[in-house]
Amino acid sequence: MPDGATFRKARPGAPAGFFGCEAAGLRWLGEARRPAAPGGPTGPRVVGVRGVGEDHLDLERVVPAAPTREAAARFGRDLATLHDAGATAWGSPPPGWWGDAFFGPLDDPLPLATGVWDTWADFWGEARLRPVAGQGAERGALTRADTDALHRLADRAGRWETGEPPARVHGDLWSGNVMWTASGRVDDVEAVLIDPAAHGGHREADLAMLALFGAPHLDVVLAAYDTTRPLARGWRHRVAVHQVYPVAVHAVLFGGGYVGQLRQMLDALLA
Repeated sequence: MPDGATFRKARPGAPAGFFGCEAAGLRWLGEARRPAAPGGPTGPRVVGVRGVGEDHLDLERVVPAAPTREAAARFGRDLATLHDAGATAWGSPPPGWWGDAFFGPLDDPLPLATGVWDTWADFWGEARLRPVAGQGAERGALTRADTDALHRLADRAGRWETGEPPARVHGDLWSGNVMWTASGRVDDVEAVLIDPAAHGGHREADLAMLALFGAPHLDVVLAAYDTTRPLARGWRHRVAVHQVYPVAVHAVLFGGGYVGQLRQMLDALLA
């Protein structure tokens, strides 16, 4: 496609603010693309917003390319820089956005609580685990035992507290929301972030999402990230912790094997 081409993402009857929230998140993540100092590190490329309305979002069109190990290493470094750009609080929405955000597919997104929490444990329990338990009960997707387990996990959230400050996270960083495209340099490819649920969150959550459904050259991404911004001790043992919420959302929305996967995760974490 020629430079300047636009892709329209649309849904008649979308929840109020759905596309405005996504646009605010993209712009906030994109701020990290500008170096804090000349020649300094930058965040990853983020798809450009061209226009937004109540039922649509106009975006820069991105032409896919095959990812390379070099591009994966650059993405790992850039993602660490994005996270270091920070957020005002745990659970804080992108600047200029007020109210809940959204998490899930375009045709049936779930509300995603935003606000201000003093600790990650409070945020994870009160803004993620307890709400998704309620959503699962309301839709009949989860049993009373399932929702009780989610509430018990929320009660124990402090055991996985790392004491880190809130990061500027994508919030839905599964591999499908990382596009790869030619960078404009000869034989060079770069990652482009799309479809965020951006907020002030835990940087390990973005990495756990990349691992949840598999991402190209994930070992390279993680190694480059850790070299740029070393991860806290024991982070590998917390991957499942950060995957509980997205798996629970999938269980609520799609049922099937995701319910069994959620139960296995809850049993292991509560053991």
